[in-house]
Amino acid sequence: MSVIRLPLVVGDADVRRRVEQLFSAMWTVKRALQRDARDVVDAYWAGDVRRERDVKAWRAELGLSRTGLEHRAYRHLERSGWLSDHVSKALVMHQADEVWAGVARHLHPDTSGRRAGRPKTGTWWEYTRIPGRARSHTTDRKWETFRLHGTLAGHLEAFRHPALAPSVTNPAQAAGLSPGMRVLAQPRRLPAPARPTGSVPTGLTDTRGRPRSRAATWFEHTGPLAVVFAGGPTGRGEMVLPVRLPQGVGRWPYLLHYLNDPSRWHKIDLVRRRDPAAPGGWAYEAHLMVLAPGHASTATRTRRRQAAALQRVGGVDGNVSNLAVVSLPTTGEPDDGPVRSSRITLTEQEQDALATARKKARGRQRALDRSRRATNPQQYQHSRRQKARDERRQAQGLPPKAHTAPAGPRHTTATGEPQQAYHRDTVSTGYRNLRARHSAAAVSAAEASHHRAKKTAAALVAAHGPNLTVEDCDIRTWFRLWGRACSATTPGRLITALAAECTAAGGRLLRASTFTTALSQHCLCGRRVTKSLRRRAHHCDPADGGCGLKGDRDLVSAALAAFTTLTDPDDPATARLDHARARAAQILFAQGLQEALTESTAPKSAPSGRTRAAADPRGNTLPRQRTASARRNAGPCTVATPDETRPAPQRPKAHAGTTRPHTGRPRTHIRDKS
Repeated sequence: MSVIRLPLVVGDADVRRRVEQLFSAMWTVKRALQRDARDVVDAYWAGDVRRERDVKAWRAELGLSRTGLEHRAYRHLERSGWLSDHVSKALVMHQADEVWAGVARHLHPDTSGRRAGRPKTGTWWEYTRIPGRARSHTTDRKWETFRLHGTLAGHLEAFRHPALAPSVTNPAQAAGLSPGMRVLAQPRRLPAPARPTGSVPTGLTDTRGRPRSRAATWFEHTGPLAVVFAGGPTGRGEMVLPVRLPQGVGRWPYLLHYLNDPSRWHKIDLVRRRDPAAPGGWAYEAHLMVLAPGHASTATRTRRRQAAALQRVGGVDGNVSNLAVVSLPTTGEPDDGPVRSSRITLTEQEQDALATARKKARGRQRALDRSRRATNPQQYQHSRRQKARDERRQAQGLPPKAHTAPAGPRHTTATGEPQQAYHRDTVSTGYRNLRARHSAAAVSAAEASHHRAKKTAAALVAAHGPNLTVEDCDIRTWFRLWGRACSATTPGRLITALAAECTAAGGRLLRASTFTTALSQHCLCGRRVTKSLRRRAHHCDPADGGCGLKGDRDLVSAALAAFTTLTDPDDPATARLDHARARAAQILFAQGLQEALTESTAPKSAPSGRTRAAADPRGNTLPRQRTASARRNAGPCTVATPDETRPAPQRPKAHAGTTRPHTGRPRTHIRDKS
């Protein structure tokens, strides 16, 4: 299965108000179900005796099951006097199924024995998806919630571009056009298609031999694509939302893959996302699930076939500031190919763009904080500077100056909790608009980072093949120590994208435990070379009986990962380092291996290159964690745990995935908590 996102046009004020009421009603249902689930779960865990006597009977009595939660949803719908005007029984049932999925993860542990937390009640801003019901593939013309009607050919006929050649009459011919040719010309105000009228012959006859017919429905609509919702039992009729297809270069083969065969359409979820430029502050989409694999272009399939035929094996070393990959032929013979190495780091342009984006984000956060303080001055104290000024004015006999925005900390209780919850504060319309722009910028940055990770993974697999091994580290520990650097380079996202690309190319990204291999503490010759985190260069000193190998620490670790064997590919703890193969490769490849471990040798289309941080590990090219003014106002504090580019003497010896307590003073960031 795969999913395609179809943007919906909600331009009419009445239609937009109805969609907003639909989301409001469904959020009310979900909130009621989540509260019921919390109460039932608490009662379930409180009944120790009943649970030990017969756990199934205890759950059945409490109604702690999928069916029980669905019946609770039905009762909420029946007892309410207004929900039936907006939602249907099928929507309520599937909302209950979604809530039950979270409850089931709390009741039943996974294979590792972990349970999800106690069910929580979400907020209005977090509610962004209304789950739909899948269509029936055994009964024809049966859609119970959101339905997609129309055809891709009808959409092309209705909105074909004036410059499109007359010979292009169907979607298959449009998909064969060269990139850059415009296919669609959809107007800014996309009209909603009209419901088919008239009668349709059924092919049957009555007792007198006369042909029977029936009224036309949306299933006879073959024009532009549109999402139709029938509404609640006492609703205001059908709601029709036109679909705006993406018109980018090369998008038509993508649309042909998902939308050309209506028999594969399976389910539709109605989704909203924050968009400050859209009317009402929300943009709406239909997520269509299709019974087909995801789309891959011809160039992508060709690249993956070539990567699978490389017959190479490699290792990956994920780091806070870079990603290193080293590969060599599977046979281990120099005649079958050279040693290749790649190093992915942030370029100077990316660092500048990241610094600019962070500066804008800090400006938006400060503006949000000023707006909240200005509209809720009674919830904040005066700063030391404001208090000193009031004292000077009082000594001079002057009245205290009125403060529109107190700059001090928030009023708290004896336990340190705010006296008033943030969501109860009064916020202005400008605050809401700025918060929406801030959220949209964060989503855009995340999508850009995800796209960069996929591009980088594709380039690495094309150069090194799909059979790679990486250290099994806990990225969450890295974020506790070097959160700012990790958010810039996103090592977890890069490794995840690399694993997906390896699987798509027919290989696999294996994970090796750091405890059983200790890649960063060994040399290819088999000798253990102990290095602290501040040492970013590897040197097996001949004076101490070493082989004399010199190279980048991360590249050497990646090369050693290529010689890791796993007894069980699914268990990282079974990984062992094959020192004999590593030493043999060091002897056979000799000079080529030494050059590969010194600098990157594989060409890549993804961002790469040796920046000043890579050339000089002691230099700090990351933005400063705290400004000078913040350090002055912070007062006395202990030295925080430095990041990788700020070496600390007497650092405790541990691998990158070890949890280490943070000894520094926690930083205070201004966040919107409404």
